[in-house]
Amino acid sequence: MSKPEVRNWVTVVQEINTDGGPKVEEPLVKAAVAAVISNPYAGGYAENLDDLIDFSVELSRELVARCLAALGGRTAESCGKGAIVGTSGEQEHGVACLTTPFGDAMREGIGGTGWVTSTTKVGAAGSTLDVPLAYKKALFVREFYDTISVTLSGGPRPDEIAVIAALATRGRVHSRVGGLAKADAIGDGLR
Repeated sequence: MSKPEVRNWVTVVQEINTDGGPKVEEPLVKAAVAAVISNPYAGGYAENLDDLIDFSVELSRELVARCLAALGGRTAESCGKGAIVGTSGEQEHGVACLTTPFGDAMREGIGGTGWVTSTTKVGAAGSTLDVPLAYKKALFVREFYDTISVTLSGGPRPDEIAVIAALATRGRVHSRVGGLAKADAIGDGLR
């Protein structure tokens, strides 16, 4: 197999100052960066998906760097990951891009210790993926439960995978439904 190549990059940034309530002092900034890569396993079945897993470390580092740049120097407090696999591939190809090596590189890049939420699917060019976000140090911190939607008009093509990293600067702007708060988290990855 050959090493996947990046055909293009897509960056999405949102800045939220209010969500039906009063304007907040600190806006929520969310950024997602997608790398549309070639899928070396498209069109066939392979028992071993190591070419995607091995490439994911390098790819995660670049995606995180681009996401941090898109946050404009702000600190990332939450993160998530996702993949859309072109129609000649299978969902497992996207999962291979997002396994522990990808997550470890993402946590390292943002100072995280928690579980990195993820989602994958097979889809055609123009598909939308809602990438889940959670607090970078403790998964159960409810104020950070969120998503960012990424739509790729030109990909993935049937033999490609769109691999996505997403970061945000804070929890939801008007979170008020209780649950574990960031101030009360012990940072064990879950609580």
